[in-house]
Parts: sequence; structure tokens; C-alpha cells
Amino acid sequence: MKPVNSSQLTVIRSRSSEERRAKSKEQNSVDFNLYFITDRKLFIDHSSLFSSVEEALKGGLKSVQLREKDLGTRDLLDMAYRMRELTKTYHGKLFINDRVDIALAVEADGVHLGKESMPADAVRKTFQDRLLIGVSTHSLDEARIAERSGADFITLGPVFHTPSKMKYGKPIGIDTLRKVRAEISIPIFAIGGVKLDKVPEIKEAGADGLALISAILTAGNIRETTEEFLRLLT
Repeated sequence: MKPVNSSQLTVIRSRSSEERRAKSKEQNSVDFNLYFITDRKLFIDHSSLFSSVEEALKGGLKSVQLREKDLGTRDLLDMAYRMRELTKTYHGKLFINDRVDIALAVEADGVHLGKESMPADAVRKTFQDRLLIGVSTHSLDEARIAERSGADFITLGPVFHTPSKMKYGKPIGIDTLRKVRAEISIPIFAIGGVKLDKVPEIKEAGADGLALISAILTAGNIRETTEEFLRLLT
């Protein structure tokens, strides 16, 4: 067997590096249109939350954001490990709200950032393509900033009235969604007051998908409701 010279070794290493980047890019893609956000306070215990998430995953859900802001680090880490195991079982992506350290510790697919989080450009500069980055936005200006800062996708809302988003003011409405769509190229997930009967209107306005909390978690049949949302989004 002929020995490999230095130039051949450089080519081999280059190809290997390109293959790793391509594989990472394929894994770190926004390949979902339903973005599920947790809220354990809707349940009497953690096990009920995990059971509900599993039902949604059985219904075809492919992305979960663990959003439990008031939990301490160790409790959140424990929940994140369990959610990572669950999402992997169903080939779903896991995002951790705000906590980049937790996302890295459990090998989550991404992190979701808000106004008080580490800026998206700082996360992108530090971790490159290791994590997908979602950013919460509530206006056209915030959407522009998120895209310039390296976000892979944004949530935009509240589009409709919802008690959980009252602190962000009045609903932005469908018109703002259309304006953001006209200027932003990254995926947009509409959030806030979204029900099944609103999906056609949201799609028509240009949203790439939906970000949901109570519409799934409080459904009488979580699996069937998830399936119906996904059907309407296709």
C-alpha cells in the first residue's frame, strides 16, 4: 500500500471536515412547522407534563421547547435530561429556553432566546452551528434584529389575544405578521391565541409554522389535536 503524502492527507482532512459540517447542517435545520412549548404549571405534577408531551410526539410533533423559567438549575437540568431522552425516542428536536449551558449539557438541538437572554449573535459567535437559535419577537424591528443577529427562526406574537402573553401588550394581528414575512427570510412561527380555526389565516399571512402551548396541553385529546394542527399546516 502506498503511503499517503502530505497533500493527499490535507485533501482527506478537508473532505472529512466538509462532511462533518454538512452532517451538522443537516441535523441543525428548521425541519418542523409545529413548535411546542412546555408549561408544567398546567399540571399537578411533572409526570403529567411528560405524558402530555409524549402524546404530542406520538401525534407527529417534531420539536419541543422546554420553557420552565422559574426552575432552579438542578431541577431544570433534571427535567431537561428527561425531555432529551423523550424527544430522542420520537426523533424530535429539543430546545431549551434561555439557558445555553443547560442546552449544551443535555446535548439539546437548540436554544430559545428572549429579551433578557444572551444575545443571539453572542451565541452564534461562540457556538457556531452547534445549536439552532430561536428568538422571541413581538414586532418588525425585533424580527429584523433577530435575523441580523444570526437567529435560525423566530416566534412572532402574540398574533391573537391570549392571557399568557398579556404582558407584551395588545395582539400584533395578522397585518404585522404579513409585514414581517415581507422582510424576513428566516422561518416565522406565529404564537399567541392560535386555535385550529385560525391556522388557514396564519398560513395565508406567510407564517412557516405555529408555536403552541395551551392549544395542545389543554386539549381533550392531545395526540389527535396535534395531528389536526399538523394536517392543517401541510
